[in-house]
This record gives sequence, C-alpha cells and structure tokens, in this order.
Amino acid sequence: MKNNILIAFVAFVLIFNSCDDCEDKDCFTPPNGFTFELVNKTTKENLFTNETFSSNEISVTNLVDNSNLEFDFIDEDDVNLIQLNSIGWESETIEVLITVSGIDILNLIVDAERTSEDCCEFTKYNDIKIENAEFELNEENGIYTILVTQ
Repeated sequence: MKNNILIAFVAFVLIFNSCDDCEDKDCFTPPNGFTFELVNKTTKENLFTNETFSSNEISVTNLVDNSNLEFDFIDEDDVNLIQLNSIGWESETIEVLITVSGIDILNLIVDAERTSEDCCEFTKYNDIKIENAEFELNEENGIYTILVTQ
C-alpha cells in the first residue's frame, strides 16, 4: 500500500511539475515581417520619395482568397517602405500580389509554419519566394529592395 501511495505521489509531482515548466517563461516570438523598398532600377531612387508612386495607390492582395492584406506604409525621413506584418501568425502558404498605381510590382509566396519548442512559440519560414521582380535583400536589416524598371 505504501508503494502505491509513493508511486501515485511521484506521478502527481511529475505531472504537475512538467506543466509548470513553461509557466515562468515569457517566450512568444511574433513572426518576422516583410519590408519592401521600391526603387528605380537605374537611378536607385525610391519611387515614393521621388513621387513616381503614391502611397494611397498601394494594393496588397492575398491571391489565395482574393482578400486585401493589411500593410503599413512607413514614411520617415524620405525612406518610404511597404511593410507586411500579417504573414506567419499561423501555419499557412500564402501568395501575395503587391500592386502600385495599377502596376503589378511583385508576387510574394511564403510557406510559414507556426510552431513551438522549449515553451517558445515562433514562426519558421520553410520557403520564401519573390517572383516577377528583380530584388536585393539586405541581410542586416531584412529589407527587400525591389528594382522597378520604368
């Protein structure tokens, strides 16, 4: 009888102790956003800064369901960027079309997997593709410079 009580007590402690392992960890990591700068391929001028494009003419479409995708337009110190922060909050494969002034600028295809490990939730990008555009990725700041031919 004592052995049964001891086994039950040890099992109880292990079960509840394992549940508390994550209790003290504040480890939620939002997905990395995607940031794009549109520049003239020849002059490298930002196309919003030189007023070739207007920020109110940006359209970002989720081609999977034809819905509009939220984006932010960052307009600071003549640095004008399009930022997508709504991708990767859940496991998904998404294809996005960015259009400005009726011109298709790029297709972004992302295979995102929301996962957790060691009590930490994060997004793993299995694949990221940019199609129908020339681009350069700045590894330091994560900004994709899209080279637009006019």
